[in-house]
Amino acid sequence: MTGMRVFRGFHHPGIAPACALTIGNFDGVHRGHQAMLALLQSEARHRGLPTCVMTFEPHPRDFFAARLNKPDMAPRRIATLRDKLGELERCGVDQVVILRFDERLASLPPQDFIRQVLIDGLGARYVLVGDDFRFGAKRLGDYATLDAAGRAQGFDVARMMSYEVHGLRVSSSAVRDALAAGDMAGAAALLGRPYAITGHVTHGRKLGRQLGESAPGAADGFRTLNLRFTHDKPAAHGIFAVLVHGLTPQPLPGVASLGNRPTVADAGRVLLEVHCLDWPLGAEGAYGKLARVELLHKLRDEAKYDGLDALTAAIRADTEAARAFLATHAAQRRQTTRDRI
Repeated sequence: MTGMRVFRGFHHPGIAPACALTIGNFDGVHRGHQAMLALLQSEARHRGLPTCVMTFEPHPRDFFAARLNKPDMAPRRIATLRDKLGELERCGVDQVVILRFDERLASLPPQDFIRQVLIDGLGARYVLVGDDFRFGAKRLGDYATLDAAGRAQGFDVARMMSYEVHGLRVSSSAVRDALAAGDMAGAAALLGRPYAITGHVTHGRKLGRQLGESAPGAADGFRTLNLRFTHDKPAAHGIFAVLVHGLTPQPLPGVASLGNRPTVADAGRVLLEVHCLDWPLGAEGAYGKLARVELLHKLRDEAKYDGLDALTAAIRADTEAARAFLATHAAQRRQTTRDRI
């Protein structure tokens, strides 16, 4: 990150001695989060303070799911840490403090959390939280707890109520539900942008080069860009029409699979595999480069096929479906641009 400082824990000399703070998981950095961060910036400017976001890794629900051996408790993850930090920076946040959510933090009583983390650790002078904010051991701390501590110990506390779009409360849960349903337009409305995953292009098994060598425009088969999704439960899953940003001056249209690849031998690892509809990247592809993949439209769920021939036929059909969607999408964007002019 360039304009935003990122710290793991708060025992670092570079952390600002005082700040305007908000606390949360910020999975997806959706429009509700964006509104909260805009308010935080305004309050920070009035006080002459830098803005600070405190967030957690792993997600607290991941921690409790593992501790209780109840994997279903862990939420499906909207964004990787890289994407979360990127969106926080785009929102103008000055610093992010990532706390490791572990047994020690989970068992910290609310008053100790306020003293050790907010006051001694971060020098919070203003604290903004959501309407459902809970903290401390057994989630015993709430807004009233925090507000009373602020009055007693000299920092301001504020609460932001729910943010709604078309009557729907914007939340990470609502984004997860939209992505799980394949409603990419609904997810984009909640996020304020198309849903995207960013990552470095990594080497795969090169299986795509063996597939579909007779397909139009695929002399090297269905070559793919491989990006790892660092959590084992992505909120979105399936086959998508996509646009790839960051590798060429103009975005590259493509078709992508996000999931566990049930047909191949190393199924189980979550991977985003993108086949560009036209391959302008040369023999070396884009290994090591940073790409941002916008998932614009879900074509179908993942499926397991009886052999590579059946998989190749499915990829051909997906490629044509993606071409059709992206052609319509591009035409609609051109029309929208003309209407605005």
